[in-house]
Amino acid sequence: MEGVGTAPVTDGAASCACDGVREGVACAVIVAGGSGTRFGNPGGKLLVEAADRPLIAWTLAAFDRARTIGHIVIVCQPARRQEMREAAIDPYPLATPVAFADAGAERQDSTVSGVAAVPAGYDVIAIHDAARPLISPATIDVAVAELLRDPRRDGVVCGQAAIDTLKTVEEQEVGTRFVDTPPRSRFWCVQTPQVFRTHALVQAIEHAAADGFEGTDDASVVEHVGGVVVGVEAPRDNIKVTVPEDLPLVEALLRARTN
Repeated sequence: MEGVGTAPVTDGAASCACDGVREGVACAVIVAGGSGTRFGNPGGKLLVEAADRPLIAWTLAAFDRARTIGHIVIVCQPARRQEMREAAIDPYPLATPVAFADAGAERQDSTVSGVAAVPAGYDVIAIHDAARPLISPATIDVAVAELLRDPRRDGVVCGQAAIDTLKTVEEQEVGTRFVDTPPRSRFWCVQTPQVFRTHALVQAIEHAAADGFEGTDDASVVEHVGGVVVGVEAPRDNIKVTVPEDLPLVEALLRARTN
């Protein structure tokens, strides 16, 4: 993945990057359909409180403040829609219109459902994991601006160049054997948002359905049809809450921001 930026994303950088970008050009699709099995909470993780708000409320607030976002679609299980509205939306009013779409059996199914619910007129779709509450409006705006800066780009993905040593492994009788150490320069660790031109994403979803292709993330679906997806350097603290051990760190970072 080609990287398009290495400087830290700040409000000032976002403002410069967004010069000439139409306000509200993008629709956010917030994927909130997971069961939270690894988190170990029967009610899932997105309504667990961190720094006095449900996790997803922080995520929604960031997209609400991003100047490039004009609409938000939340993809969740139908049975949880009312609970999510009462716990994470009604107490924290949003200026940006919000709609819901039904989650599917797999992550890719949820993305398809969310994209189908995007209103007409949005040139860009920004897909984001609801369980990444540390995303900032500045990072969202820079990602959208970077996509639109070059017409050859079909997608832009937030992430960073890999800094850990990576190993290729094989499961053998002796154990998990390291068989190769590829150069780190060839790898990025990716996050969300993953931002796409609407027409490119819709076309890729249609091709994936026809081919039976299941991607590991949304970018891989666009890559599968030859789309040009590039990386934009984003803060490393945009972590995903997956297991209970993630929560204290996320809460500490949220409190540091609000203080």
